[in-house]
Amino acid sequence: MAGTKKKFDFAIDRGGTFTDVFARLPDGRERVLKLLSRDPQNYQDAPTEGIRRVLEEETGTPFPRDQPVDTSLIGWIRMGTTVATNALLEREGERTALLLTKGFKDLLHIGTQARPKLFDVEVSVPDVLYEEVIEVDERVVLKQRGCQLTSKKPRRVVTGSTGDSLEVWRELDLEQVEKDLRGVLSRGISSLAVLLLHSYTWSDHEKAVGALAQRLGFTQVSLSSEVMPMVRAVPRGYTVCADAYLTPKIRQYLKGFTSGFKGGLKDVDVLFMQSDGGLTPMERFCGSRAVLSGPAGGVVGYAITSYSHGEDKPVIGFDMGGTSTDVSRYAGQYEHVFEATTAGVTLQAPQLDINTVAAGGGSRLFFRSGMFVVGPESAGAHPGPACYRKGGPLTVTDANLALGRLLPSLFPKIFGPGEDEPLSLDETMNHFRLLTTEINHFLSSKPSKSQSEMSVEEVAMGFIRVANEAMCRPIRALTQAKGHDTSQHVLACFGGAGGQHACAIARALGMKTVFIHKYSGVLSAYGLALADVVEEEQEPCSLQYEHGSFSELDQRVERLRKRCQDTLCARGFVSAQITTEVFLHLRYEGTDCALMVTAAGYPSNARSCRAGDFRSAFTKRYLKEFGFTIPDRAIMVDDIRVRGCGKSGIKSVYTTKSGEKHAKPVKMTKCYFEGGYLNTSVYLWEELPCGHSIQGPAIIIDKNSTILVEPCCEAHLTEGGDVCMTVGSDPHCALGTELNTVQLSIFSHRFMSIAEQMGRVLQRTSISTNIKERLDFSCAVFGPDGGLVSNAPHIPVHLGAMQETVQYQVFNKGVSGPVFFVASRGHHADIGGITPGSMPPHSTSLQQEGAVFVSFKLVTGGIFQEEAVTEALMAPAQYPDCSGTRNLHDNLSDLRAQVAANQRGSTLVGELIDSYGLAVVQAYMGYIQSNAELAVRDMLRDFAGKRRQQTGSLEVESEDFMDDGTPIRLRVQINEEEGSALFDFTGTGTEVWGNCNAPRAITLSALIYCLRCMVGQDIPLNQGCLAPIKVIIPPGSILQPSQNAAVVGGNVLTSQRVVDVIFRAFEVCAASQGCMNNISFGSERVGYYETVAGGAGAGPGWNGRSGVHSHMTNTRITDPEILEKRYPVVLKHFSLRPGSGGAGKYRGGDGVIRKLLFRNEVVLSVLTERRSTRPYGLLGGEDGAPGLNLLHRADGRILNLGGKTSVSLQPGVSLKCFYSRRKCLFSN
Repeated sequence: MAGTKKKFDFAIDRGGTFTDVFARLPDGRERVLKLLSRDPQNYQDAPTEGIRRVLEEETGTPFPRDQPVDTSLIGWIRMGTTVATNALLEREGERTALLLTKGFKDLLHIGTQARPKLFDVEVSVPDVLYEEVIEVDERVVLKQRGCQLTSKKPRRVVTGSTGDSLEVWRELDLEQVEKDLRGVLSRGISSLAVLLLHSYTWSDHEKAVGALAQRLGFTQVSLSSEVMPMVRAVPRGYTVCADAYLTPKIRQYLKGFTSGFKGGLKDVDVLFMQSDGGLTPMERFCGSRAVLSGPAGGVVGYAITSYSHGEDKPVIGFDMGGTSTDVSRYAGQYEHVFEATTAGVTLQAPQLDINTVAAGGGSRLFFRSGMFVVGPESAGAHPGPACYRKGGPLTVTDANLALGRLLPSLFPKIFGPGEDEPLSLDETMNHFRLLTTEINHFLSSKPSKSQSEMSVEEVAMGFIRVANEAMCRPIRALTQAKGHDTSQHVLACFGGAGGQHACAIARALGMKTVFIHKYSGVLSAYGLALADVVEEEQEPCSLQYEHGSFSELDQRVERLRKRCQDTLCARGFVSAQITTEVFLHLRYEGTDCALMVTAAGYPSNARSCRAGDFRSAFTKRYLKEFGFTIPDRAIMVDDIRVRGCGKSGIKSVYTTKSGEKHAKPVKMTKCYFEGGYLNTSVYLWEELPCGHSIQGPAIIIDKNSTILVEPCCEAHLTEGGDVCMTVGSDPHCALGTELNTVQLSIFSHRFMSIAEQMGRVLQRTSISTNIKERLDFSCAVFGPDGGLVSNAPHIPVHLGAMQETVQYQVFNKGVSGPVFFVASRGHHADIGGITPGSMPPHSTSLQQEGAVFVSFKLVTGGIFQEEAVTEALMAPAQYPDCSGTRNLHDNLSDLRAQVAANQRGSTLVGELIDSYGLAVVQAYMGYIQSNAELAVRDMLRDFAGKRRQQTGSLEVESEDFMDDGTPIRLRVQINEEEGSALFDFTGTGTEVWGNCNAPRAITLSALIYCLRCMVGQDIPLNQGCLAPIKVIIPPGSILQPSQNAAVVGGNVLTSQRVVDVIFRAFEVCAASQGCMNNISFGSERVGYYETVAGGAGAGPGWNGRSGVHSHMTNTRITDPEILEKRYPVVLKHFSLRPGSGGAGKYRGGDGVIRKLLFRNEVVLSVLTERRSTRPYGLLGGEDGAPGLNLLHRADGRILNLGGKTSVSLQPGVSLKCFYSRRKCLFSN
């Protein structure tokens, strides 16, 4: 099936802007073609038009556009398409209804409860894909050993596909379901997504609903148990909704596509690319597997053409487009992920691991508060960059044009209103002159005037360097953060814009080789021609990977393998063309981090199943990715997956021009580089002979791309006609300690990248649910004085406290001559104290809240001090009614993970010092802090000016109250001239007997978070934000308590109230729910902790988001199916609380309702606020409703627990919480 004799074969990538066509002709020649994806004046469908043009031009026979194309000369057609991606991005899919288990109608609206952008007070989350929700009164629950619940009536017990036993608590009422479905159909909705809890293992109820819906006339019925039978209801729900939403649109497109051919392509082999990099028959192409159809072809293309199995040198794919850049990695196997987010929708399906950064040719250029900023805003296709002659803004493309790296004379004349003009250098230069004037005005206004005025070329070059650094960040995340050496990779560049940046990016990452395929401009289409047909089978599992389970594992693997082989044979493949690969989704027992593992390279033995030695494969990969293993833990199998491949890709025939020893440039031009303008040779790729070398600087141009060969680099043409560049070292140009605005932006990216990589190491190497799954941690880089320089966007409440902690070590412990600091903070689920979870609602002293570390050296001489830290973690047991830590193993593992994260940060900062020198790095640490200071001063001046015009006063004040009546008062006095402010909390209530006391660091965390939000642009959040601020906090108050005061509630409750008070003073938005809603329960055997979302406050011009975490936290919530699988609890209800947000012109977000049924004896602790004081509305908006914690006893009694309590519960008791929402702003 690799090729079809005497026929034309086509591989077509239909993108959002262009459609790329690769054609294999009957005589073996190859053709490529690029045309607009949408050109309704000339043709209806771009792929059809591409096929028509090739057939007509190559055969000399007319193929009229107004007639279906004759398919007698067509062998096969392979396509990748962005139809599904675009429908998802633009929310133009099919009208869809979601049917799910009763009590969970808002489950997918709430999702993980985390907000996507930490510092945006207007929480913007893409809408859900369904239009209506049908709740079905059915319920199945996993059986648990030792469950102490009793039932008056016997319940039906069923066995799931995983081998788990389940109880049917409520049978399916199909009569009621039919009534509900008919109602949906009557309203014009004919696409249905079905999500029932635990259907991943027992799908009978879903299948019954599906059969009924099809009988009633639904045109699309997607069942979560069929689309992706994996545990975790939320991502499975998103995936099944995407399938129901997108598949009809795909079918609609396919119907239109096939109608353009005689016989509807009935006798032509038509395959489509899926997100996992495999081809599938047209009739099986579905929405949930189509979202990465376009980019996947490019990954296959560079993987097959760039990777040398002899050298085994891994490859980084670099696909730079107009609005974004995709990066991926290939090292002999495709790297897949099984959960990824696109357009705000998390899909649980096999997908190639492609990382995207919002920096492309169309990314806009800004100068903000002394920093060069590239993107994330894009000029788009319309109006496009300024040089497109349609009134667009400055972009990266304009910067390349201004530097002479793009040549208008060699570009097609397709620009301007009539699309018949060349690129406009004049438009670009006019825009750059204006921006350069603005930048120089800023530089001249600085007191030190350490940087001289910049030229237009220096400004354009600065933006290119910043854009390059932005694109380096995801490559580092893909390599360094996973334990790979970035410099030991080849950079495979494709896409229209990447060739202009390839040398610079490779040099910045230490790479020595750049590979650009001859079809780089259409590589996604070419990759389709090279790809294999893929058939996958997967089913869930709950077996332990041990000898007693191998027989069943072998049987299930063989069953799935046979299904794949039979399907591929039915497609026309013979056995010799078919290969299968077995994957097991493995994790350590008691953890949530599972890896999809192949046993390739690990043959079976007496201690493994027949498919291979998965234990060795798993432990080696776990050690590589996470830095440790857990030898004493059992290994669990969550899923079994078999991937079958039918080998069908073509082999390219190389045809290049040879015989000439020297290539002649078509012209000479001048390009601007770091040292100024240099004479640059320009070559046409098609005229270059193989084996010829070109010294940089040079430009190589073909119809679809431009390649810049930078100074000290060399390009040569391979036998296949591809360009391979050797990247030399940049001539050393020492950077001084004086401020350079371009370097400031680059260092900002580097410091942020270091903090992000620390976070990835911490998440990967930790073991606890709190850190690895809920992401309750933060990482940051600090200067020599302990001042915060850069932090990753983790948990806001950690920020100020981390700085105070680091500075305590500096100034109180006599640390001498520090160069820099890195720090990580993680929420350990238990460190002892009076209650499981170490979040006691009634603690009155610090000792009751668990282990206390004032200053403790965890690693001495490279040795982890396990014995000493264990002693400290068990020390709380010496206090009355207290225990030492209840989960020492996880504590020690997470502490090691934090050490690993810090070590990674230290190494990366050390590498930065090696490159630039200590004095330079420390200087730019200070400059970045000064930049944040400048942004805050600008914000304060702007606010003061508006305030003065409105009221004549430069003073604002506000107050709010804790539930016990303790006031938090704030008066802010602003100095407009200086851009400074005094935040005075005088009048705030005294230290309290309970645990809502907040150390000074918590107030600083809240303040720095609020300032960053009010700045409203992407600046480094660091100590500089507080430089223009003076803070007065009365000693002995709830915001500066005594040393041994209980403080656990101050961290999670009072911090939120401080934010509400600050935002109220500045009238930023209405109040939040005012707490983090802390719930914990446990026993001697198990412990669980969660924080629960509420509503987000409305603001001037927006409604508040419902069911989301806000302000000082952003942790995720455990998926319902995982919660019930691993803890003695049944989640009875989880939905929004309608009407709780408060009325107004802009409504506050609604809170949530959450009900837990306990199956065993546990100690329950609730630590909450806003149970008596309502979240305030602003400027006339109504207050939100207060929260309510209710205990439903088995005997029918209902008790109000209040906001803070701890109670021992018997099986059968339920906790039902009504969480408050944010209030609304601006009432009518």
